[in-house]
Amino acid sequence: MRLGERGHAVLSAPLLTVRFHDGPPLMLDGVQGVLATSANGVRALARRTERRDLPVFAVGPQTAQEARKAGFARVENANGDVTALAQAVPRWARPDAGALFHPTDAASVRRLAILLTAKGYAVNTAVLYDVAAATVLPQDVARALEESSLDAAVFFSPRSTGVFRECILKAGLAGACGRLIAVCISHAAAGALEPLVFQEIRVAAQPNQDGLLACLA
Repeated sequence: MRLGERGHAVLSAPLLTVRFHDGPPLMLDGVQGVLATSANGVRALARRTERRDLPVFAVGPQTAQEARKAGFARVENANGDVTALAQAVPRWARPDAGALFHPTDAASVRRLAILLTAKGYAVNTAVLYDVAAATVLPQDVARALEESSLDAAVFFSPRSTGVFRECILKAGLAGACGRLIAVCISHAAAGALEPLVFQEIRVAAQPNQDGLLACLA
């Protein structure tokens, strides 16, 4: 983990569990490219097709890295969020060149498809995995919050942030947040913390891992 590499002592709290869907190979005829809004979307796609010739249009560097790791030859990086990806796609694909394929989970908002459809693109959305939310915090994390031994909490997505909020409220640990700095990947993630109150809330200038790390500098 890059936090550890920078000298931070890290407690990990996995709050979302990914469950990939099994099924027949995906039919990707007529598809000109893949919209990748998460590393899990890339993993889910790679499990269901052997094709690696399609270009992957990734939302950010971590998703792009996962696509390259999976063997996709051409990977483009929007280096941002869903809005940034929608704005970048016209640089890489034409509306009349075929559909765009978006592997995703059932709970994700279809905002990307809406944005690109408005630009004239055909977007085929396929639910290839589910993400189950935790109902309690890991014991070591809850204990650290009770003992005020944490300085900051890092939030990578609005959904995981919302799960954290619900776990905190359920455990009666809202008061412990007042001693923490919350570092959020986006304003949407920061908004998901409400009504919790923190010592400080920092939002990454760019919605990616480098932006989060910069907030801890």
